[in-house]
Amino acid sequence: MADRNDLDGLVRPGRRAFLAAAGGGAVLASAAFGQTAPPATGTPGPARQSDPAETIELWPNGAPGMPAKPPVEIVNERSKDPTFHDRSVQGITRPRLAVFRPEQPNGAAVMIMPGGGYRWVVIDKEGHELGRWLSARGFTVFVLFYRLPGDGWAAGPNVALSDAQRAMRLIRHRARDYGVDPERVAAMGFSAGGHLCADLLTRFATRTYDPVDAADALPARPAAAAPIYPVISMTAPTAHPGSRELLVGKDARPALERAHSPHLNVPADAPPTFILHAEDDASVPVENALLLRAALRARGIAVDTHLFAQGGHGFGLRNTAGKPVAIWPELFAGWAAKVLA
Repeated sequence: MADRNDLDGLVRPGRRAFLAAAGGGAVLASAAFGQTAPPATGTPGPARQSDPAETIELWPNGAPGMPAKPPVEIVNERSKDPTFHDRSVQGITRPRLAVFRPEQPNGAAVMIMPGGGYRWVVIDKEGHELGRWLSARGFTVFVLFYRLPGDGWAAGPNVALSDAQRAMRLIRHRARDYGVDPERVAAMGFSAGGHLCADLLTRFATRTYDPVDAADALPARPAAAAPIYPVISMTAPTAHPGSRELLVGKDARPALERAHSPHLNVPADAPPTFILHAEDDASVPVENALLLRAALRARGIAVDTHLFAQGGHGFGLRNTAGKPVAIWPELFAGWAAKVLA
C-alpha cells in the first residue's frame, strides 16, 4: 500500500546554499565533540564493521534529572553468530550520538532512534547497520542512544523525547562541522524508537527540559520523519504492552495515555512522514501505523505509507531476505532524496 502525495511544494528553494557557504564539503569536527564512546562489549566485531569512533555527548554538564540511584550502563551481546553483532544497551546515563560520516556527503542527515521496547536500546540491527547503509549513500547519520523512562529520571515519560529534542538541536548547531544543511535533517525510529520518532515529529515544540546553551535556541522539528514499525498508541489493546508499561505505567490514566500517543497530538506543521509496517507484526499491531497515518492525513500532512503482508517485527535490514519488505531501505532513500532535496 502506498500513499504518495505530491511533495514538491514542501521543498523550499535554496536549501543547498548552506553547503555552498560551507565550501560544499564536510569540515572535520573538533575532537572535543567525541566524548563518550558508543556502547560496546569490547568484543571485536565482524570484519569491516567496526564501531564508529566519533560521538557527540548531548549534555555538557551531565543529563538533567539524574535518579537518586543512577542506572548502570550494561551492554548485552545477544548474537550467537560470530559474523555479526546483535547488541543492546540499558541503563544509559550519558546519552550520545554515534556519528557515521559518508565519503561523499550529500548535505542531508538522518538521526536514527533504535528500538528496544523502552527497556533497552538496540545497537546494531536498528542502529549501526542502518548508519553504515545510509552513510554509504551520502547521508550523514547520527545514531541516538537515549535515556530510558523506566530508570527513574525526573522527566519521567518525557525523558527520551528530551534527548531527541536536544540531539536534533545539537546536530543543527554543529551542522557546518559535518557538511550538513541544518534544514535537511530527518528523524528515523524503529519500534519503541519509532514511538520516539513519532513523539518528536508531533511534540517537537513541547518544552521538556530547561535550555542549557545556544543550541537550545534552534528548532527540534525534523525536516522529515520515518517511524518504522512504530509503537504509537498507549491505549490497550493497540498499545505494545511492554513499551506502554515502561513509558506511562501499567495503570496510566487516559489523560497520560493521550499525552504520549503521537496520533492524538499531531500539529498543523508536522513534517512529511514515511511510515513502514508489516501486517503480520505479532508484537506491535499494524493498527499503530494506521492510526498515525490517519491522524497525519487529517491534518493535511504529506505521508508516504508502505504496508507489507510479511515481515514480522524488528526486521531492520538483516531479517528481510527473500521477502518483498527487503525493498524498504531503497523506498526510504528515494523518498528522502525528494523531501530533503
